[in-house]
Amino acid sequence: MERWKRNMWVLWIGVFFTSASYSMVIPFLPLFLLQIGVHQHTEIWAGVLFSAAFLAGAISSPYWGMLADKYGRKPMIIRAGFSLFVIYTLTAFVNNPYELLLLRIMQGLLTGFIPGAIALIGTNTPKKNVGYALAMISTATASGGIIGPLLGGGISTLVGNRWSFASGGLLVLLSTILVIYMVTEDNFTPCTTRGSVINDIRTARANRPFMLVLLLTMVTVCSLMTIEPVLPLYIKKLGGSVENISFLAGVIFSLPGIASILFGAFWGRLADKIGFRTILIIGLCGGGIGTVAQILFHDIWGFSIIRFIFGIFFCAVFPALNGLVVKLTPDDFRGRAFGLNQTANQIGGMLGPVLGGFIGGVFTIHTVFLITGIFLLIAMAIAWKSNWKNTSTKRHEKFRSTSTSV
Repeated sequence: MERWKRNMWVLWIGVFFTSASYSMVIPFLPLFLLQIGVHQHTEIWAGVLFSAAFLAGAISSPYWGMLADKYGRKPMIIRAGFSLFVIYTLTAFVNNPYELLLLRIMQGLLTGFIPGAIALIGTNTPKKNVGYALAMISTATASGGIIGPLLGGGISTLVGNRWSFASGGLLVLLSTILVIYMVTEDNFTPCTTRGSVINDIRTARANRPFMLVLLLTMVTVCSLMTIEPVLPLYIKKLGGSVENISFLAGVIFSLPGIASILFGAFWGRLADKIGFRTILIIGLCGGGIGTVAQILFHDIWGFSIIRFIFGIFFCAVFPALNGLVVKLTPDDFRGRAFGLNQTANQIGGMLGPVLGGFIGGVFTIHTVFLITGIFLLIAMAIAWKSNWKNTSTKRHEKFRSTSTSV
């Protein structure tokens, strides 16, 4: 097997386990708060715990990206994997919300397994196969996100929430061991300039197409997360007296992820043929129209079908954005580029639920879908007007000269 394919499949397994471990424990944090005695202001504590890791990750991601360009992406993946293993394992032993908050902050500060995997794939895969490889990594994330809650719920039911946390840590440890022994990073050029996050931000600002990708990443993640606080309520409203509404809500939640598993590789192969920009435009257009169209369906089955169709198109967006990061940045800035991209991702993840909860509280749930769809269509228009069709050597040379001068 070619090395890039072995890297892709080993990292697919690692990203799958890491995503599964995350979704095994995160949905059960509010219930775990009750278990450790938090019976007042539980919702506030849950919100703080969710946001803490996003905020910490937004701050630390550029720093880890800088070290990835200096020492390699594989060492950063291993560092993140061991950090997650320790944090999840310690979480199984916490006795109060302050200990849990500290571990959530540490999780945001120290992790970065999946961004590191994306950066390594983007740098060590032949250019003609980058789209396919990045799309496959996205299917691993989606698959883990679907399987994780099922595993976490089953383990919690059988032996309790604490063992669910510990099991998540063991999965990440297994992923890290696979990376140590089976992933090779051949295409790595260490950055020789003095590292500085401020300088990296200045360097990135000189690359306007790359900055546009960061903006679209933030807007897209924000739009996706805007729906999260209101979607369970909307599903419950549509379900009415349907039995097993919790199970039905879980299935509908998973539909875009299932679509990603089925169609992600297709979009990746197509991106390698017609370009990441075109795929991004198609994904944002389908995602925007699909989000608005969800307003039109007032029965659970029609809503489920349109959610699945939305997922078919929207699963093209993030592999395309990651592909553009690869396309628009030189190899020796790739780790820092994905670090900054992760910061944009985390900021969008913080803003989205707050915005969605506010709009849903002041107006209606339908308004949340409408505004989210409009955001995605605006992002599509921005991508349409962009000049990402080709990334010239001159742009990379200019990017490098800016990096060495600041």
